[in-house]
Amino acid sequence: MANYHFIGIGGIGMSALAAMCRAQRDVVTGSDRGYAQRANSRIFAPLEAAGIRIFPQDGSFVKETHPDFLVWSSAIEEDNPDFAAGKNIPRLHRAELLRDLIGNFSGASIAVTGSCGKSSVTAYLACALDYLNLDPDCLNGALVKRFITEGNAGNYHRGAGKFLVFESDESDKSLLQYQADYAIVLNMGCDHYDTAELGRVFGTFLSRTRRGAVVEEHVFEAVKEYLPPELPVKVFGEGKNCDYRLESYKVRDHRPFAKIAGMPEVALPQSGHHVAWNAMSVLAMLEMIGVERGAALKSLEFFDGVWRRSDSHGTTACGAKIFDDYAHNPEKIRACLEAMREITPGRIFAVYQPHGYGPFGFMRDTLLEYLDADLRKDDRFYLCEPYYAGGTSSFRPTAHEVLSDWRARARHPERFFEVASRDTLRSEILAMLKPGDTVVIMGARDNSLSDFAESFRR
Repeated sequence: MANYHFIGIGGIGMSALAAMCRAQRDVVTGSDRGYAQRANSRIFAPLEAAGIRIFPQDGSFVKETHPDFLVWSSAIEEDNPDFAAGKNIPRLHRAELLRDLIGNFSGASIAVTGSCGKSSVTAYLACALDYLNLDPDCLNGALVKRFITEGNAGNYHRGAGKFLVFESDESDKSLLQYQADYAIVLNMGCDHYDTAELGRVFGTFLSRTRRGAVVEEHVFEAVKEYLPPELPVKVFGEGKNCDYRLESYKVRDHRPFAKIAGMPEVALPQSGHHVAWNAMSVLAMLEMIGVERGAALKSLEFFDGVWRRSDSHGTTACGAKIFDDYAHNPEKIRACLEAMREITPGRIFAVYQPHGYGPFGFMRDTLLEYLDADLRKDDRFYLCEPYYAGGTSSFRPTAHEVLSDWRARARHPERFFEVASRDTLRSEILAMLKPGDTVVIMGARDNSLSDFAESFRR
């Protein structure tokens, strides 16, 4: 039994790790500068219910607890007060702790990574295994609805110990710490690194995978030189040489269906072409670990979803639909809006809050390219100021700077709008909405975005 103090315990990945450590009877405390924010109670309340004490992030924890390790993430700055107060306490990066937890897991570990969709696929695979009565352990960077209870936020589920499905993060290259039994690599997109570097990172990660991998077709081309010849690899996509090839994706009577080559059509639990791709990756992994095809296909229909992934908040007073989504990079925003178009006969009112100034600067050009091509004539895209979670920042580029640039270069500048405040924006949108329209709130890290979406509800 160890004693851990988590700095920034409210982070979606950190809180999952803390819950996992507590479930195996370790002593756990933590601190977080967002502790007092009401929107974060869905994370903190279950941690406290599990017996985890949360301190202000001012170094005061050392007066009442004596941890063996300070657990930290790449988001924690060196001048953090808890580092200063615990200067003689050994530090353990969250990736190192996860590596140790995976190494001590007695069953088979399944890592899910990629630039987009890894939280959703981690949840989808875990829910499929749960439907198949295999009760997996699950460690995720999102709240899995099936696992949410009064005492569980949903980003960690303690299962029977046969399988551990976990999200593996490429953003800080922490996935290079892990050696999983199986791996899924979903895609490569414009978020943190260019494609050449991502190919090296994912390739190195796969070279350390022990028993088998499922890889998207474009990723496969970028990583194949790294793959050990003895590693079983299944490729999914739409190309003719894929082991799992998507023949069609259709929506009939408001329900989506996917047809994978050589298999019967399967009903999908959510809208969006990307959901069909996610389903293929889950199916490929289920078969790789020994699940019979018929049972695996059936399990794809039973996915309860993930909090803040195409999350419905009902309708406004006029009947317009309201959704909330974690989409935060160009590929995810594009996929989200594509899914919204499938269910929206009218206009889309999209509100996007970037998840930091640095990431926003990195993706601004690609995002404009996608939006200018994909937004329909009467759609409206509202850009909020980037979310600031604390720490060092240039506070550039601002939303105003980017919008000025977009309007100068866009073919359809009339579709882009600046946000003065949430209250003003809500009043403005509600006054324009008509039946058949959809409002979708997008962005990462800021849990209050879900509450903002809910505020549009009648």
